[in-house]
Amino acid sequence: MLLAGERPRGGGFGWDFALALGYSSLAMFGVQFWLTARFKRATAPFGIDIIYYFHRYLAVVALLLLFAHVAIVVLRYPDATGPFDPREAPGYMTLGRLALIAFVLLIASSLWRKALRIEYDRWRRWHVLLAVLGIAFSVLHALGSAAYLTSPGKRALWTALAASWLLLVLWVRLARPALLQRHPWRIAEVRREPGRAWTVALEPRDPPGFDYRPGQFAWLSVRSSPFALREHPFSIASSPTRPGRLEFMIKELGDFTATVGQWRSGETVWVDGPYGSFGVDRLADAPGFVFIAGGAGIAPVISMLRALADRGERRPLWLFYGNRRIERAVYADELQALAGRLDLRLVHVLTEPPPDWSGESGYVDHDVLARHLPQQRSELQYFICGPDPMIRLAEQSLERLGVPLRRLHSEIFDLA
Repeated sequence: MLLAGERPRGGGFGWDFALALGYSSLAMFGVQFWLTARFKRATAPFGIDIIYYFHRYLAVVALLLLFAHVAIVVLRYPDATGPFDPREAPGYMTLGRLALIAFVLLIASSLWRKALRIEYDRWRRWHVLLAVLGIAFSVLHALGSAAYLTSPGKRALWTALAASWLLLVLWVRLARPALLQRHPWRIAEVRREPGRAWTVALEPRDPPGFDYRPGQFAWLSVRSSPFALREHPFSIASSPTRPGRLEFMIKELGDFTATVGQWRSGETVWVDGPYGSFGVDRLADAPGFVFIAGGAGIAPVISMLRALADRGERRPLWLFYGNRRIERAVYADELQALAGRLDLRLVHVLTEPPPDWSGESGYVDHDVLARHLPQQRSELQYFICGPDPMIRLAEQSLERLGVPLRRLHSEIFDLA
């Protein structure tokens, strides 16, 4: 579109390429607002966890293109950049430099948030602010330089794109929270579970709540307004076959989750969901299912198993459940009961087994899977949820066992 119609002449390939990189980077950063807007129909084919991962890596690509844009202009066309002093430099050049700083801070703080020990809620507020500033400065830089925006149509195109990104920010930060406020939930129960975990049960203050599929998740805002950017994603552990109540299994893993034990019945909670494509309902023709869970990764799995049991499922099922010690296995008694209601092979795998342990020990790896899965394992569908190292090990082990990639479905916990 930029090359269509009238365009400046005499810049040469290097100049044109540098500007193309700049516009491409800006477009990619703008797309990020669409990726994180949580449009359910758009994300449904992929799963919102995959969309968020794509968002993360696309931002890195956009920043690399921006670096290349700056490097070519500075090294080959230094006169075009003008003085560095903002009092003497053209305003659009200063805005471009500020955009570069904003995007560097944005991505560095995202990639190394945990290493830098940036608290999650504070990071989210700065993430939004830096993203909006970076985009605003970049658009003003592009409109100010106007190297290729030589016609009213082209300027209108980029102005419309910038306006759509701004509208998305307003939708995500103002309109959607306003809609959530109209449908509050209340805490019905907070119950301690083994292994520093809690079950939190919610009930809608204005029934019937919402419909969901087993394996999905939602964002919760607890003790804060939905406008406050203090929401956290958790897998739904309850089954849609038992409507009227949502349950979440929340493990104490950070600053926010460490406060779960302080929550009280009757407190108001805001629920944004459901989201995700992780679940058995999308695979009605599968001959059987294999679940591999580690720690808190049991939450979406128990949701699926509860639903399957209530529906009278007769297909063969396997569950490999990894924990440090057996007494830290959440839902251990219920899983044993579900094994009686379902055609379920339950395999506990412990990294610190007791002396009298006769089950599997170590990790859910190639050898453990090979001992318990049938020869026709390549036809089964596999659901993996847990810490990243466990997911990678399980995926590699299943690949060695000849399971096609298309039959592996992994739920990614770390969305930030």
